[in-house]
Amino acid sequence: MRERMRRARWCVAGLLLASAVAACGTGGDTTPADQEAPVRTAPSAPATELDPSEPAGHEGHSDAPVAEARPLRAGERRTTLKVADPYTPSPPTGVGTDDYRCFLLDPDLPEDAWLTGTDIRPGNPEVVHHVILFRTDGALTREAERKDAASPEPGWTCFGGMGLEGEFDNLDDASWLGAWAPGGSETVTRAGYGVPLDQDDRIVMQVHYSLLLHDGGRIDDRSATRLRWKPRQGSDLGEIHTVLLPAPVELPCRPEYADGPLCSHDASVADVKSRFGEGVGQTANLLHLLCDSEVAPSDTTTCTRRVQRPMTVLGVAGHMHLLGRTITVESNAGTPDEQRLLDVPIWNFDDQAARPVEEPVRLDAGDTLTVTCRHDQSLRDLLPAFAGTEEKYVVWGEGSGDEMCLGIVQAVFED
Repeated sequence: MRERMRRARWCVAGLLLASAVAACGTGGDTTPADQEAPVRTAPSAPATELDPSEPAGHEGHSDAPVAEARPLRAGERRTTLKVADPYTPSPPTGVGTDDYRCFLLDPDLPEDAWLTGTDIRPGNPEVVHHVILFRTDGALTREAERKDAASPEPGWTCFGGMGLEGEFDNLDDASWLGAWAPGGSETVTRAGYGVPLDQDDRIVMQVHYSLLLHDGGRIDDRSATRLRWKPRQGSDLGEIHTVLLPAPVELPCRPEYADGPLCSHDASVADVKSRFGEGVGQTANLLHLLCDSEVAPSDTTTCTRRVQRPMTVLGVAGHMHLLGRTITVESNAGTPDEQRLLDVPIWNFDDQAARPVEEPVRLDAGDTLTVTCRHDQSLRDLLPAFAGTEEKYVVWGEGSGDEMCLGIVQAVFED
């Protein structure tokens, strides 16, 4: 059982998707600091009331203008990293409409640093579904260099994390540096907080390309990110950590479509495996082990996990795909100490930015965090992305036509 749980945590941790990771707040000094480092490239290669009966922004890609970067604070600098050559996405297995590609980037830092923000710029928002930045060092960097060199195209295929041998991640302390999803903009940590980035560390940029709405023809992408950082020497910041809260998805077909060939859990899991591989395809089942839940069809899913160490929560985000309706994250749900950290009553795929908590929330080891999502098959009838597609039983999967339920908690560990 212990080994099965370890496998569940590893496989799930690598997949998990997309919302602003360092966006734990925007408070603090915004004094400009006119220090801009040169561009670095890869070494190779609700404001208005909404009708809850209608989907909010579920087109699948945002047409919102890119926000200007916020002024640097005292002592901060910027370094811009960009994939060296354009990449043309296509489904690497030849099946489906999704491509996950990783690119190795070298920030070429002059010294150890604190990362205090990321400004991820998708090169082609028409096809970029999300972007995640991971930190690598040592043997993992060498493995990334090997994978990059072995591919004739920029980067390498990376369903399920960075796609590197020896990769290991932890749901309770993920190695994410930053992320972007539709609606995201520059993320800036609260004043006094950051993520350590050593001088020799490298960054893997994972880009999920979705061709669900693409009408054919060649389309290229060359995404970039601007890192906001300050020298670690002389800066005593609180270290931000990322805690991931996934929950399984078991959304059944509607009764009138229940005879369809993909309208069962097993058939849907097999379909996910055909598109993303056996290991990644098992995540739909491994999540039930992680959450101690049974496979049972429902439009609502939830998972409760115990906090492993004392922490202070600074911010929280949620992630679902196009069939999402609502998502919440609560601490100590069902107890007198219950607090709702995230409440999105009308899910908008094109607005997945993180929300800072109004007041940081202190949690002790043994407290709980619960993520709850509701999905809705009827959105298929409203969204252009599903036009001409067959209804299916929906499980956790990497594709834009699959689903996810993920809470993302930003916290400072207190031990």
